[in-house]
Amino acid sequence: MKTEKEKMLAGQVYNPGQDEELMAELAACKAKCLRYNKLTAGAEKKELLKEILGQTSENCHIEPNFWCDYGWNIKVGDNFYANHNLTVLDAGGVTFGNNVFIGPDCGFYTSGHPLDAERRNTGLEYAYPITVGNNVWIGGGVRVVPGVSIGDNSVIGAGSVVVKDIPANSVAAGNPCRVIRKITEDDATSDLNWKK
Repeated sequence: MKTEKEKMLAGQVYNPGQDEELMAELAACKAKCLRYNKLTAGAEKKELLKEILGQTSENCHIEPNFWCDYGWNIKVGDNFYANHNLTVLDAGGVTFGNNVFIGPDCGFYTSGHPLDAERRNTGLEYAYPITVGNNVWIGGGVRVVPGVSIGDNSVIGAGSVVVKDIPANSVAAGNPCRVIRKITEDDATSDLNWKK
Protein backbone atom coordinates (compact mmCIF):
# COMPACT_ATOMS: atom_id res chain seq x y z
CA MET A 1 0.00 0.00 0.00
CA LYS A 2 1.37 3.42 -1.00
CA THR A 3 2.05 6.15 1.50
CA GLU A 4 0.40 9.53 0.95
CA LYS A 5 3.77 10.90 -0.17
CA GLU A 6 4.11 8.11 -2.75
CA LYS A 7 0.60 8.90 -4.02
CA MET A 8 1.51 12.59 -4.26
CA LEU A 9 4.62 11.84 -6.30
CA ALA A 10 2.64 9.51 -8.57
CA GLY A 11 0.08 12.24 -9.38
CA GLN A 12 -2.69 10.46 -7.50
CA VAL A 13 -5.21 11.91 -5.06
CA TYR A 14 -3.65 11.97 -1.60
CA ASN A 15 -4.14 13.42 1.87
CA PRO A 16 -1.06 15.31 3.08
CA GLY A 17 -2.48 15.64 6.59
CA GLN A 18 -2.40 11.84 6.91
CA ASP A 19 1.34 11.53 6.26
CA GLU A 20 3.71 12.39 9.11
CA GLU A 21 6.72 12.52 6.77
CA LEU A 22 5.03 15.07 4.48
CA MET A 23 3.88 17.19 7.41
CA ALA A 24 7.40 17.20 8.90
CA GLU A 25 8.98 18.11 5.54
CA LEU A 26 6.42 20.90 5.04
CA ALA A 27 7.14 22.36 8.50
CA ALA A 28 10.90 22.15 7.99
CA CYS A 29 10.72 23.90 4.62
CA LYS A 30 8.51 26.70 5.98
CA ALA A 31 11.06 27.27 8.76
CA LYS A 32 13.89 27.50 6.19
CA CYS A 33 11.88 29.91 4.03
CA LEU A 34 11.21 32.11 7.06
CA ARG A 35 14.93 32.16 7.83
CA TYR A 36 15.78 32.89 4.18
CA ASN A 37 13.37 35.82 4.07
CA LYS A 38 15.02 37.40 7.11
CA LEU A 39 18.59 37.22 5.77
CA THR A 40 20.29 40.01 3.87
CA ALA A 41 22.27 39.22 0.73
CA GLY A 42 25.39 37.12 1.23
CA ALA A 43 26.93 33.68 1.29
CA GLU A 44 24.66 32.38 4.07
CA LYS A 45 21.55 33.29 2.07
CA LYS A 46 22.93 31.67 -1.09
CA GLU A 47 23.77 28.46 0.80
CA LEU A 48 20.35 28.33 2.45
CA LEU A 49 18.65 28.66 -0.94
CA LYS A 50 20.71 25.69 -2.17
CA GLU A 51 19.53 23.79 0.90
CA ILE A 52 15.87 24.65 0.25
CA LEU A 53 15.76 23.88 -3.47
CA GLY A 54 16.09 20.40 -4.92
CA GLN A 55 18.36 21.57 -7.73
CA THR A 56 19.90 24.94 -8.44
CA SER A 57 22.94 26.62 -9.95
CA GLU A 58 25.40 29.21 -8.67
CA ASN A 59 23.57 31.96 -10.53
CA CYS A 60 20.18 31.78 -8.80
CA HIS A 61 18.61 34.71 -7.00
CA ILE A 62 15.20 34.93 -5.35
CA GLU A 63 14.16 38.17 -3.65
CA PRO A 64 12.29 37.87 -0.34
CA ASN A 65 9.64 36.97 0.43
CA PHE A 66 9.89 33.46 -0.99
CA TRP A 67 7.66 30.58 0.09
CA CYS A 68 7.40 26.98 -1.05
CA ASP A 69 5.94 23.76 0.34
CA TYR A 70 8.78 21.23 0.23
CA GLY A 71 11.57 22.83 -1.79
CA TRP A 72 13.20 19.51 -2.72
CA ASN A 73 10.64 19.23 -5.53
CA ILE A 74 11.83 22.45 -7.26
CA LYS A 75 14.51 22.35 -9.97
CA VAL A 76 16.04 25.63 -11.11
CA GLY A 77 18.35 26.08 -14.10
CA ASP A 78 21.21 28.53 -14.55
CA ASN A 79 20.71 32.30 -14.51
CA PHE A 80 17.42 32.32 -12.59
CA TYR A 81 15.94 35.48 -11.08
CA ALA A 82 12.65 35.88 -9.21
CA ASN A 83 11.47 39.21 -7.85
CA HIS A 84 9.67 39.70 -4.50
CA ASN A 85 6.85 37.46 -3.24
CA LEU A 86 7.37 34.25 -5.20
CA THR A 87 5.17 31.35 -4.05
CA VAL A 88 5.79 27.82 -5.32
CA LEU A 89 3.46 25.02 -4.20
CA ASP A 90 5.76 22.26 -5.37
CA ALA A 91 4.04 19.02 -4.33
CA GLY A 92 3.78 17.97 -7.99
CA GLY A 93 7.25 19.25 -8.89
CA VAL A 94 8.21 22.52 -10.56
CA THR A 95 11.04 22.77 -13.10
CA PHE A 96 12.43 26.10 -14.28
CA GLY A 97 14.86 26.09 -17.22
CA ASN A 98 17.89 28.29 -17.82
CA ASN A 99 17.58 32.08 -18.10
CA VAL A 100 14.16 32.37 -16.46
CA PHE A 101 13.10 35.78 -15.14
CA ILE A 102 10.02 36.09 -12.91
CA GLY A 103 8.35 39.36 -11.93
CA PRO A 104 7.01 40.16 -8.44
CA ASP A 105 3.99 38.52 -6.81
CA CYS A 106 3.97 35.35 -8.94
CA GLY A 107 2.65 31.94 -7.98
CA PHE A 108 3.21 28.44 -9.33
CA TYR A 109 0.62 26.07 -7.90
CA THR A 110 0.95 22.33 -8.57
CA SER A 111 -1.69 21.47 -5.95
CA GLY A 112 -5.44 21.35 -6.42
CA HIS A 113 -8.46 19.87 -4.67
CA PRO A 114 -11.51 17.80 -5.69
CA LEU A 115 -14.46 19.75 -7.07
CA ASP A 116 -16.85 17.73 -4.90
CA ALA A 117 -17.12 19.56 -1.55
CA GLU A 118 -17.54 16.40 0.52
CA ARG A 119 -14.28 14.88 -0.79
CA ARG A 120 -12.48 18.24 -0.67
CA ASN A 121 -13.46 18.75 2.98
CA THR A 122 -11.67 15.52 3.94
CA GLY A 123 -8.33 17.14 3.04
CA LEU A 124 -7.78 15.36 -0.25
CA GLU A 125 -5.70 17.02 -2.95
CA TYR A 126 -3.76 16.24 -6.11
CA ALA A 127 -0.53 17.64 -7.52
CA TYR A 128 0.50 17.85 -11.18
CA PRO A 129 3.91 19.12 -12.36
CA ILE A 130 4.62 22.56 -13.81
CA THR A 131 7.42 23.04 -16.33
CA VAL A 132 8.86 26.39 -17.43
CA GLY A 133 11.29 26.18 -20.35
CA ASN A 134 14.50 28.05 -21.09
CA ASN A 135 14.66 31.81 -21.74
CA VAL A 136 11.20 32.52 -20.33
CA TRP A 137 10.12 35.89 -18.95
CA ILE A 138 7.10 35.91 -16.64
CA GLY A 139 5.56 39.29 -15.80
CA GLY A 140 4.39 40.40 -12.38
CA GLY A 141 1.31 38.90 -10.76
CA VAL A 142 1.20 35.77 -12.94
CA ARG A 143 -0.44 32.59 -11.63
CA VAL A 144 0.34 29.16 -13.11
CA VAL A 145 -1.96 26.23 -12.25
CA PRO A 146 -1.32 22.46 -11.94
CA GLY A 147 -0.07 20.54 -14.96
CA VAL A 148 0.92 23.51 -17.15
CA SER A 149 4.02 23.79 -19.35
CA ILE A 150 5.42 27.06 -20.71
CA GLY A 151 7.62 26.64 -23.78
CA ASP A 152 11.11 27.98 -24.41
CA ASN A 153 11.60 31.66 -25.25
CA SER A 154 8.07 32.66 -24.27
CA VAL A 155 6.86 35.81 -22.52
CA ILE A 156 3.85 35.75 -20.18
CA GLY A 157 2.20 39.17 -19.68
CA ALA A 158 1.65 40.61 -16.21
CA GLY A 159 -1.47 39.50 -14.37
CA SER A 160 -2.03 36.41 -16.49
CA VAL A 161 -3.57 33.19 -15.19
CA VAL A 162 -1.96 30.33 -17.10
CA VAL A 163 -4.41 27.41 -17.23
CA LYS A 164 -3.20 25.68 -20.42
CA ASP A 165 0.17 24.93 -22.00
CA ILE A 166 1.85 27.83 -23.79
CA PRO A 167 3.93 26.86 -26.85
CA ALA A 168 7.52 27.95 -27.36
CA ASN A 169 8.32 31.37 -28.85
CA SER A 170 4.99 32.91 -27.82
CA VAL A 171 3.80 36.13 -26.26
CA ALA A 172 0.81 35.18 -24.12
CA ALA A 173 -1.37 37.13 -21.69
CA GLY A 174 -4.79 37.34 -20.10
CA ASN A 175 -7.17 35.46 -17.85
CA PRO A 176 -7.26 32.82 -19.03
CA CYS A 177 -3.82 33.27 -20.60
CA ARG A 178 -3.77 32.84 -24.38
CA VAL A 179 -1.21 33.28 -27.12
CA ILE A 180 -1.32 36.81 -28.53
CA ARG A 181 1.39 36.34 -31.13
CA LYS A 182 4.58 34.48 -31.95
CA ILE A 183 7.99 35.93 -31.20
CA THR A 184 9.78 36.55 -34.50
CA GLU A 185 13.22 37.62 -35.73
CA ASP A 186 11.86 41.19 -35.96
CA ASP A 187 11.67 41.26 -32.14
CA ALA A 188 15.48 41.24 -31.99
CA THR A 189 15.50 44.82 -33.36
CA SER A 190 12.08 46.14 -32.32
CA ASP A 191 11.32 48.90 -29.81
CA LEU A 192 10.56 46.32 -27.07
CA ASN A 193 6.76 46.79 -27.24
CA TRP A 194 5.33 43.26 -27.00
CA LYS A 195 1.82 44.49 -27.95
CA LYS A 196 2.84 45.18 -31.56
